[in-house]
Amino acid sequence: MNLKKHIAGHVRGIPRSGIRDFFEVVQTMSDVISLGIGEPDFDTPWHIREAAIYSLEKGRTGYTSNLGLPKLRSAIAEYVAKFFKVGYDAQTEVLVTVGVSEAIDLALRALLNPGDEVLYHEPCYVSYSPSIVLAHGVPVAVPTREEESFRLTAAALEEKLTDASKILVLNFPTNPTGATQSRAELEKIAALCVRHDLIVLSDEIYSELTYDGAGHVSIASLPGMRERTILLHGFSKAFAMTGFRIGYACAPAILTEAMMKIHQYSILCAQTTAQDAAIEALESGADDIVSMRREYETRRNFIVGSLNEMGFKCFKPLGAFYVFPNIGSAGLPSREFSLRLLHEKKVAVVPGTAFGPGGEGFVRCSYATSLDKIKIAMNRIREFREEVLK
Repeated sequence: MNLKKHIAGHVRGIPRSGIRDFFEVVQTMSDVISLGIGEPDFDTPWHIREAAIYSLEKGRTGYTSNLGLPKLRSAIAEYVAKFFKVGYDAQTEVLVTVGVSEAIDLALRALLNPGDEVLYHEPCYVSYSPSIVLAHGVPVAVPTREEESFRLTAAALEEKLTDASKILVLNFPTNPTGATQSRAELEKIAALCVRHDLIVLSDEIYSELTYDGAGHVSIASLPGMRERTILLHGFSKAFAMTGFRIGYACAPAILTEAMMKIHQYSILCAQTTAQDAAIEALESGADDIVSMRREYETRRNFIVGSLNEMGFKCFKPLGAFYVFPNIGSAGLPSREFSLRLLHEKKVAVVPGTAFGPGGEGFVRCSYATSLDKIKIAMNRIREFREEVLK
């Protein structure tokens, strides 16, 4: 029996995740220092874990509203108003999801008709293009450049606009480059979105993790943008809550309602225990963010300095917890560089091509691991470069 023919054509054509595919190899090896997976190495703060434990002890194991716990939605609306400077109605404009990944999927499925084009800046998070295809849209990558610190420019975006353009996906700070965006450039991008009637999906999961006083500006806060933006955020990165799988979408009620209809038939609701933990994170987690961000900044400074010193040009990112060094001086393609580094020196980095064709010549290194391990990894990478160039 040929089961392959029964798989939907648009699913057959989607490649496996370049990150997960690479780390299937890593899992077969021991004593590897991983600068790969984008997951905080910090444990979820104890008071947040305790809230989850207490939730279970109280027997809070039933369904919640499809939109999420009212108390959590109110806490989210309050947090977003304070941090992002955008106001939302907690009853009708906030949807709690199973991570930001579900929120992205819901938004795309709620908005796209077959053939609609979705623009996104590249190199980018690996799921954007496949998620667009799964929603029967057409992915359109807008390249960003190293010499511009991988920021999206309004000029580059405008070149890719067509009559079929419907959605722009933004991710600042960016995975995999750590790029951030200035208010001035966001204002130009916003003007294009208004002029061409685009809906914006703004994935701001790394927004609390900015450095050197860079701060964060949400495009939803700019004039004329709240009504055409779906703000996507969650708890995985800043609160070190990846396994809780809690995210949220904030948007005008008509868009939230459309997303909720898909959510209620496919997921029903996010896990109750995780929602209770998220309430605690928002109410009492500010100091945790500050201490983790301070440690990330120390690590960033060390890893950027080390890579540049050894001859791998690396701009200093102002956000997230990744660096994206140019490894062209080694004379190896990104995938070969990464595989050889893994097998010969037991250091795992992600080939830049996992994040789109524009990532060739680069690798992603996560500094969401201890400084001691980063120091060992940098020594091994230095040795590897010297051996390759002999």
